[in-house]
Amino acid sequence: MLMLDMDLRLLLQSLIPSLQSVYVLVFYFVYLAVAGQILPGKVIRGVLLSDGSQLRYRCNGLFALTLLVAILGISAKFGIVSPLVVADRGLELLSATFIFCVLVTLALYVTGRSSSDKSSSLKPHVSGNLVHDWWFGIQLNPQFLSIDLKFFFVRAGMMGWLLINLSILAKSVQDGSLSQSMILYQIFCALYILDYFVHEEYMTSTWDIIAERLGFMLVFGDLLWIPFTFSIQACNCGWWLLHNKVELTVPAIVANCFVFLIGYMVFRGANKQKHIFKKNPKTPIWGKPPVVVGGKLLASGYWGIARHCNYLGDLMLALSFSLPCGISSPVPYFYPIYLLILLIWRERRDEVRCAEKYKDIWAEYLRLVPYRILPYVY
Repeated sequence: MLMLDMDLRLLLQSLIPSLQSVYVLVFYFVYLAVAGQILPGKVIRGVLLSDGSQLRYRCNGLFALTLLVAILGISAKFGIVSPLVVADRGLELLSATFIFCVLVTLALYVTGRSSSDKSSSLKPHVSGNLVHDWWFGIQLNPQFLSIDLKFFFVRAGMMGWLLINLSILAKSVQDGSLSQSMILYQIFCALYILDYFVHEEYMTSTWDIIAERLGFMLVFGDLLWIPFTFSIQACNCGWWLLHNKVELTVPAIVANCFVFLIGYMVFRGANKQKHIFKKNPKTPIWGKPPVVVGGKLLASGYWGIARHCNYLGDLMLALSFSLPCGISSPVPYFYPIYLLILLIWRERRDEVRCAEKYKDIWAEYLRLVPYRILPYVY
């Protein structure tokens, strides 16, 4: 019992943000804000909103990420900053980020409630239920100092995921615990994150950007859940692969690579088809004219296989990130299990919204594409 109390006390103490963890977060957000505004990048018009307006997004995330990694690498070489700062202060950074999420969403709630803007991006949607409005948000695309906060937070979360992974990698090298599993996990995650920024413009036509209002659910998901949950895989307050040695057989490595590649092909292919269709509905898909229901809903390519085929790809990618940890513990599989629950919940909400919006067109679409995520299963 005494040891349990001591462990609990140490855990609680490690959750208290230090000034250093606050400095790290402040530097990170300030850098992203400045880099996002001044670095060159392709300017993309978002989808057409209900009032006819279109937001503009500067897609320079890959440039900003590359520059940031270079700055941190040079700083580590000259002893200005330790590459282990995230790995050593992970729980501090997690709790500091959580506090930031709460403060930001309270500010969004207050400013949203007091807004009289009538545009689609900033028009307040108030249900009267404080918890509901705080959780789901009030405005679609709130801004701060001309920065689109929703786009900014997604970028921060994806970059944060890679930075955490790199710090974990540095610690495993320093500890002499670098393994095949760690290398495989790092490669898969790095490829996924870098691919996201190569195709960052596709984010502008996703459900989160075009339909979800910015509240605690998205802010927490982007800033804390993505970088920390997708990378920590915590067990006994440490990074799972740093404390658990896993030896993979050659067939297991090949199978893991196969899951990653198939997942990537489905995920990226489906999102690319949807993005191109929204830009030009007449663009051929797989060499054939697209099948379009009611002039609005794409029912060919990946979108003719399942109504949310991109979710299947995302789930396979999530599984590939966990497979390098072996099957000795369910802990590393938290991410794919959580993602499965989240995507089924999101898919159900999307189906209700689309049924109300498209009515008879949606019924015809269901007839042509009967499967939700996994053909012949769900």
